[in-house]
Amino acid sequence: MNRFRFTNRSSNTAIIIIIFIFFVSSPSICYAIRYFPSNDQLQIHSRSDSLFRYTESPNYQNGASCTRATVHIAMTIDLEYLRGSIAAVHSTLRHTSCPQNIFFHFIAAEFDPASPRDLTQLLRSTFTSLTFKVYIFREDTVINLISSSIRIALENPLNYARNYLGELLDPNVDRVIYLDSDVIVVDDIQKLYNIRLNNNRVIGAPEYCHTNFTNYFTDTFWSDRVMSRVFGSRTRNPCYFNTGVMVIDMKKWRAGNYRKRIENWMEVQRVKRIYELGSLPPFLLVFGGRIEPIDHRWNQHGLGGDNVKGSCRRLHSGPVSLLHWSGKGKPWVRIDEKRSCPLDRLWEPYDLYRPAVGSYDRDGYLSYFS
Repeated sequence: MNRFRFTNRSSNTAIIIIIFIFFVSSPSICYAIRYFPSNDQLQIHSRSDSLFRYTESPNYQNGASCTRATVHIAMTIDLEYLRGSIAAVHSTLRHTSCPQNIFFHFIAAEFDPASPRDLTQLLRSTFTSLTFKVYIFREDTVINLISSSIRIALENPLNYARNYLGELLDPNVDRVIYLDSDVIVVDDIQKLYNIRLNNNRVIGAPEYCHTNFTNYFTDTFWSDRVMSRVFGSRTRNPCYFNTGVMVIDMKKWRAGNYRKRIENWMEVQRVKRIYELGSLPPFLLVFGGRIEPIDHRWNQHGLGGDNVKGSCRRLHSGPVSLLHWSGKGKPWVRIDEKRSCPLDRLWEPYDLYRPAVGSYDRDGYLSYFS
């Protein structure tokens, strides 16, 4: 006796199961799925795919007069600013007389969407003759010291990796140039590397001593007699410098335990809220007015515009050796969005990124092939 009885509902279910089994068991050849990716899904796809869209850089070789002296450069590298980092490296190699003497120290975040292994593979394929090393920065090293800023981007733990160069880099690295990822070098980087750090200075950078320092710190800071006295001595004028371009004596940095000095101010910030601008103010509190002043040509900064409107900027007067798109606007973003500033065109020749064509059609179809 048949003990199974199909109702209309169970019959429909059985038909669906049979159809499913048929498609699963049949060999697939090619099929298209109409796919409407959400903004998040498009972003994830774009990020992962962007690792494979860089053309190979020309193979830059040393000139006849080059020695074996190594030039050490440290730079963070992550998926969000990857395009800028690649352009910065390209510009550096293109304009130096001894490109094979340059050693790049790339600092990658532990939990970045692009793994350090993927980034290493990309760098090798893009710059076939480049000598470099990729270090992994543990974000939990600094995450509990970071306070909120005027822009979320300034709260990225990787922005603070420069504080830990003494621990990250190999102990035999005695001097390093630290560069942000949004710079272009248009001069021989060896000139910057070889500057003298006089009077036992730890850092060299372009300095601006006519800046209104009240903009960098809160009323809480200035109303505290002890804290504000940091900039009150005759031997230390409150001078601004941009941390995106620095020459650092790593021996003196380690010996003076400057990482801890910066962390101490970050701990004060967590309790009293003495500044608003992310990783820059702690550096100013420790080094402002105590650095080796370098010619301003080595950091034509602020080209990204102000942090609120991201407006276009002009170059400062004088010669230019390095252009820096500090601020909200980044040249690769503005170029892609067809709203570039005039100076963004100076960045464009060093861009090795080539966007893919036809990833999705206008109707949102995405095809899969077995």
